[in-house]
Parts: sequence; C-alpha cells; structure tokens
Amino acid sequence: MTTYTATARRSGDWWALSVPDLPGVHSQTKRLDQAEAEVREAIALMLDIEPEEFDVEVKPVLSEETKVLLGEVEEARRTRERAAEAERQAMRQAAQALTGSLSQRDAGQLLGVSFQRVSQLLGSAPEGRRSETVKKRRTGAGGAMK
Repeated sequence: MTTYTATARRSGDWWALSVPDLPGVHSQTKRLDQAEAEVREAIALMLDIEPEEFDVEVKPVLSEETKVLLGEVEEARRTRERAAEAERQAMRQAAQALTGSLSQRDAGQLLGVSFQRVSQLLGSAPEGRRSETVKKRRTGAGGAMK
C-alpha cells in the first residue's frame, strides 16, 4: 500500500496541507487532528481512487522553538515513567517485606494504599518471591499451617 506524506504548515488560523509527491494536492483545516482526513480526501479526488487504497502520514512543520519545547515535554514524560516504575518496584518490595509480619490492611495503612492494592502488589511479585511470602504467611515460623 502506498503511503503519502503531507506537510502541515500553520497559516494564520489554519493548517495549510500539501503533498509534495503529488503536485497540486493541497487542502486546509482548522485543527491538526483533522488533517489526515482532509489530505486523504484531496488525494482520493486527485487520483480518482478510494480513500482506503492508501495511507497518509501528516508531518507538521514546526519552529525550532516549538521542537525544543516538545522535546522537553517528551523528556519530562520519560522521567515521569521512570519514576512511576521505580515507585511500583519500591511499593512491591515494601508490601512483600511488610506482609511478612503484618496484615495486608496494616501494610496498606503504612504504605498509604488500600489493602486491595497491597494484594495486587503481592500478586504482581515475581513467582518465586510471591510463593515464599505466601508460604511464610500460611505456615508461620514453625512451618505449621495457621
């Protein structure tokens, strides 16, 4: 399937759309999220084919300042995702350690989450570690079932 690349340049209140590979294929839209549909329609009309017969990729033409700002946003997102993963791992480890001697409700209280979340954290532990924690809770220190 052929893919056509369209450029989208800001022109006043509008996005001016053009397809460099197809001279004469131009359109415009107020919103960037509508650009693909507009370009698809223009290409289909120009080539007299169905809009489903090709793919469209819209590439906005942005100022360097805007590119830098978007790069900063992307880096902040990656930082947030890394921090969230670190928090999940720390929470999982803490839940495993705390439930060795405390109830899930008490562990949840200390961690600032519900006992259901503690249960989820324990359920997402690697299989070997989870089974060790479950065995300890069920059998206690002497090995007898509680």
